[in-house]
Amino acid sequence: MRYWAYFAAKAGVAGAVLYGLLQLLDLLWPENPDLGFGPPRFVYDLPYTLAVMLWFLLCCGVGYAVVRDQRYRCRVCLRRLRMPVATGSWSRMLQFGRPRIEYICPYGHGTLKREEVQILGLETPQWDPHSNDLWEELCAASKESDHRS
Repeated sequence: MRYWAYFAAKAGVAGAVLYGLLQLLDLLWPENPDLGFGPPRFVYDLPYTLAVMLWFLLCCGVGYAVVRDQRYRCRVCLRRLRMPVATGSWSRMLQFGRPRIEYICPYGHGTLKREEVQILGLETPQWDPHSNDLWEELCAASKESDHRS
């Protein structure tokens, strides 16, 4: 729940700043006094229309940055995921699977696995939460290797 609240807060702050920028643009841009009936500036004033277009492109870029930043955050502690590790191989796809990139939380809360190349369209990255006891997971991996010997 905290993950989505952080996303909503980040999107809300970005929206408020961008809306304030639009209001500042409207305030600082002089209206054309030649026309008596006052048509909307967006349609009849080319420089103002270009400025609003640049503002719109800035909005698209900020929205993309907000979503991209949120994708690479831990679902528990909201820290940025680190240590990307490439797994799999195209030449040995039948043995190791398709290539993936795995990111882990620096505090061991989980792993995000995303496809290196998205062939089938938009694929959702897979979040695997880890248990709270990291040493239990590490010892379980060593116990498995002891049983094989």
